[in-house]
Order: sequence, then structure tokens, then C-alpha cells
Amino acid sequence: MSNKKNKSNYNPALRSLVTGFFGGLFWSSISYFGHLFHFTSVSPSTFILRLWYDYAWIEKWKGEILSILIISLLSSLVGLFYFFLLKKFIGVLVPLVFGCILWAVIFSSFSYLFPTLIHWSSLSSDTIVSTICLFLLYGLFIGYSINYDYAIHQEQSN
Repeated sequence: MSNKKNKSNYNPALRSLVTGFFGGLFWSSISYFGHLFHFTSVSPSTFILRLWYDYAWIEKWKGEILSILIISLLSSLVGLFYFFLLKKFIGVLVPLVFGCILWAVIFSSFSYLFPTLIHWSSLSSDTIVSTICLFLLYGLFIGYSINYDYAIHQEQSN
């Protein structure tokens, strides 16, 4: 009886949203610390608040915290996107490629849409390597967590 109750309460889309939220929260926080220690010249507010606003407080910790929270909410949608399209792929290769694609989209495509976002060709090699590594780890976290959760649920339902 208890097993049936657990199965009916399982909502994979909600779990993907939560995974995306915490992935965004954790990895954008790591990105902020990377910016503080000069591993990268971009910070979470570079991608969110500085695109539309030019206030002094955005450069401070308040702007970074608000940007981290916004990235976490947007990351929930990334987790849902991953769940609907890529959940059945087992292993680490697909999540790593997913992270690379996210990096390429944000640093190449979005720089044409938002002129205040720095194009990847203008970044230092330290920033490029650091951000690619962060996006690889972010993609791995989101992808592998969702894949694992999906595989465990499929195994239990059979």
C-alpha cells in the first residue's frame, strides 16, 4: 500500500523544476565566488541585471544575490527543458554536451541579442576556461540528476 502511495505522489516534472532551481542556485553561486577570486571576469549579474539596467547597486553583492535568484528560477525552466527532451539518455556525455551547448548559446547567440553582454571572443582565456568548466559541471549536475531520477522511477514502476 505504501509503495502505491509513493508512486502516485511522484511528479517528475516538479522534481526537474526543483533540480533545475538548486542547480542554478549552486552553480551561479560558485560562479560568483569565481568572479570574486578573479577566475572569471563575468559574474551572475553580467547575464541578468546588467543586460537591462545600469545602476551602481547591481555591481555590489545585492545585485549579485538578486541575479543568482533570477538565474535559479530560469534554471528551473532549463531543468524542465532537459527533462522533456533528454531524460532518456543515460550516462555523462549528453549532460556534458548540454552544458557546452548552453555555454555556446549564452556567450555567442545572446551577445548578438544583448549588446551589453560580452561576446566570447572578447573574453580572456581564464574567463573562457572557467565559464566552460562551470557550464560543463552545471550541465552534468542537471542532466545526470534528472537522468538518474528518471531511471530509478522507471525501474521502480516496472
